Amino acid sequence: MIVNLIDYLHERLQYVAYSCYLAMAIIVVWSMTVDTSHAHTWAEKMIPGFWGLFGLSSCAIVIMIAKWYGNSGIQAREDYYDN
Repeated sequence: MIVNLIDYLHERLQYVAYSCYLAMAIIVVWSMTVDTSHAHTWAEKMIPGFWGLFGLSSCAIVIMIAKWYGNSGIQAREDYYDN
């Protein structure tokens, strides 16, 4: 079942990307309506969608570090257990 979902989304990759861009735009526009008078930091008060951008960049950094760590020698070859 999950494989079918992944295949379905992979076949419509452009629509998935546009949907993600639309969702990010909606979040940024919505964040402009939030009252920032009680913000704790300058970034919260002045940058629209700060926490959304912070979360997105944090996830991207974690993914890049994990990929680097995996490629640095921790991953085994695909045929490791065949031998």
